[in-house]
Amino acid sequence: MDLVDNDKSKGLQVPIWEQYKQIVGNNVQFEMVERFQFYERAKKAFAIVRTGESAIYANIILKKGVVVAKKHPASEDEDTNE
Repeated sequence: MDLVDNDKSKGLQVPIWEQYKQIVGNNVQFEMVERFQFYERAKKAFAIVRTGESAIYANIILKKGVVVAKKHPASEDEDTNE
């Protein structure tokens, strides 16, 4: 969830966002969503998980999908069982 305007004007820093980025790595893109838009998206979620995390703006929506494995260069030359 993105900062509300009042927090943006104060220059509020949100350290938890950097922690999330370190956890998932650079291959994941984050989208900042306005507060009420976030609530609407959350209503459509498959599951809601409540944790003990108490950091401000720690709300996050995770989107699942298919992960396509990168083909290892050595496997390109291997014969398949045809």
